[in-house]
Amino acid sequence: MAVESPPLRSARRQMLIGHHHSLAVKARATLAALLLLSTGLPQTLRSQPPPAPANSRTISQQSWAASVPAQPLDPAFKGKLPITELTENEAILHALNRLGYGPRPGDVERVKRIGLETWIERQLHPEKIDDASLKARLAEVPAANLNARALLAEYPQPEAAAKKMGISVDEYRKQMDAQTHPPQGVRPAPSKLPQEAFSQMQQAKALRAIYSERQLQEQLTDFWFNHFNVFANKDLDLWLVASYENEAIRPRVLGRFRDLLHATAKSPAMLFYLDNYLSADPQAAQRLKVHPEKMRGRQFAGLPPVANRGLNENYGRELMELHTLGVDGGYTQQDVIEVARSFTGWTIRDARTKPEFAFDARVHDPKPKRVLGKNIHAGGVGDGEQVLDLLAHDPHTAHHIALELGEYFVADNPPEALVDRMASAFRKSGGDLREVMRAMIYSPEFWSRAAYRAKVKTPFQLVVSAARALGTEVDTALTLVNWVGRIGEPLYQCLPPTGYSDEASAWVNSGALLNRLNFALALASNRLNGSQTPIESLLGTEAQTDPYQALERAIDLFLAGQVSQNTRSTLERESADPKIVQTNSGGRTLANLGTIAGLVLGSPEFQQR
Repeated sequence: MAVESPPLRSARRQMLIGHHHSLAVKARATLAALLLLSTGLPQTLRSQPPPAPANSRTISQQSWAASVPAQPLDPAFKGKLPITELTENEAILHALNRLGYGPRPGDVERVKRIGLETWIERQLHPEKIDDASLKARLAEVPAANLNARALLAEYPQPEAAAKKMGISVDEYRKQMDAQTHPPQGVRPAPSKLPQEAFSQMQQAKALRAIYSERQLQEQLTDFWFNHFNVFANKDLDLWLVASYENEAIRPRVLGRFRDLLHATAKSPAMLFYLDNYLSADPQAAQRLKVHPEKMRGRQFAGLPPVANRGLNENYGRELMELHTLGVDGGYTQQDVIEVARSFTGWTIRDARTKPEFAFDARVHDPKPKRVLGKNIHAGGVGDGEQVLDLLAHDPHTAHHIALELGEYFVADNPPEALVDRMASAFRKSGGDLREVMRAMIYSPEFWSRAAYRAKVKTPFQLVVSAARALGTEVDTALTLVNWVGRIGEPLYQCLPPTGYSDEASAWVNSGALLNRLNFALALASNRLNGSQTPIESLLGTEAQTDPYQALERAIDLFLAGQVSQNTRSTLERESADPKIVQTNSGGRTLANLGTIAGLVLGSPEFQQR
C-alpha cells in the first residue's frame, strides 16, 4: 500500500477525532451498510447503485496489485503451485479463504513457516491432521454426535413419547418444559425435545467450521451437503440429518464420487426426503394378491406396508438433474421413469425407531429397463446399483461436478479451460474427488488476479470467517447459528433439493447486507451471548486513544491492508462518529474498538473471499 506522509497522516487523525454527523443513529447505520457494501460489490449485483464509478472494484484491485508488485515466489513456499499474479500474503489469504473459512490470528504466519504447498497437501489428507481440540468442543453438543437410532431414543418424537407414557402431546410438552424450567433452586434437566437435538446439530456445524484444523474437509462437507441436499424440517429427517452428514458425506468428500453417490442414495435421510422409500411398482399389490405367500417373512419386518403404492419419480429426476448429469445431461423424461423403476424397493426399515436402508423385493419392478440407451438387467437391488455406476461414469457427470466445484471454489462463472481440466481429472481418475480438487488447486486460474476476492461469502461463511478473524472464543454457538439464519441461510433448512446457492446474486440485497453489518458490529463489540472477542488485544490497547491507528490496525488485520478508496473514505467517516470517538472528562480521546472492528468486518472487502 502507498505510504502517507506524516502531515497527511496527522491531518487524517485530526479529521477522525473531530468529525461529527447530524444523522440519527439508526439512519446512519442503514446508510453505512448500504454504502459500505454496495460500493465494493460488483455493479451488477447492487440493488440500489450508489453514485460511485461502476469500475470502482476493478480500480481498487489494480491499485492493490500495483502497490505490492508480484515477484517470483520462493519455490520452497509455493512448491509446484502455479502462482504468478498474487503476492505471498495474497496467495496465503486466497487459500485460507477458499479452501477454508478464512484466517485466524496468526494463521498467515503459520502457513508462511511451513509453506503454502505443504499446508494445502495436508488439507488434501484430513485423516492425517490431528483435530483433538475440536472433539473436546463437540462434546458440549452431544446430540450432534449421535446416530439416528440414538437420537430417536434420546430425543423422541413427542407424539411417540406421549403415546408411550399414556398422555397427550400437550401434556408431554408441558412436562418437558417443567423439567427444563424448574422452580428456583432446582437444577434444570437437559431438554429432550427434538428441537434441542437439532439446535446442537446446527451448533456443531458452526463449531467445526470455526475450530477444525481440517478446513478443506469442512468446506467440502458444506458443498456436498448442498449438492445432495435434504430438508431437516421434513418430519423424520430432523433425526436423520446428523447421520447423513457425519456418516454418508463428511468421510467421503475426498474419496471416489461413486462411493459418495452410493452412500447418499442409500441414506435414510435421502430416501425419506425425496419419498423414494415409498416408491413401488404400481403392479406390486396386485401381483402379491396372486402370490400372498410372498408377503410374509422376517425379512419384511419393519418395512412400509405394500398397500396401493405407486412409482415416485422424485429421486430419479434429482439423481440425474442435480446429483450427476446436470440439467443439460442428455437424459429424457423416459429415462427419469426408467431410473425410478430401477430404484423401486429401496426403502427404510424401522423408520421411526432404528432407521436403516433395506431393499423390499416385493415392490421392486422386475421388468427390463433401459437408461441412457443402456440395458439395466442386474435384477433386484442391483438395478439401482447399475444405474449409479452408469451415471457416475458418464462424461456429463464429470463436467457437471467439475463445473459446480469450480463455481464454489473459483468463481461464479469459472473459466471453461479450468472446468475442462477438472472434468478430465474426474474421468481419468475414475471419479477420485481428491484428484479433481488437486487439478483445480494446481491450476493457474485458481491463483489468478481475477479469482482473488471474486466470490461473495454466504451467510454461513461470513459468520464463521468473522469469528475466526477476531479470534472469538465461542462457548455456545447458538447465537452465531441464529445470526446465520437471520442473514438468510438457516442451517439444514433449505427446502428445494438444489440446496443453498453459493452465487453472489442469491445473497446480495439491502436487507441481508444490513444484517451482515449489524452482525459484525455485535460480534466485535462483544454483544453476542456465548461469544467473547479479545478486541483490545487484537487492535492493541494504545489504539483506544487513537481512532486512526485503530482503524488502520483493523484494516491491516482483517483486510490485509487492501481496501478501496471508497471503502476507506466511508470507514473514516463512520469511525469519526461521536458515538464511536468520545472525549472523557480529562480531555482524553477514547475510541470504541469493537465498533471500528465491526465496521471493517462489514466492509465489502470482507464480504468477499
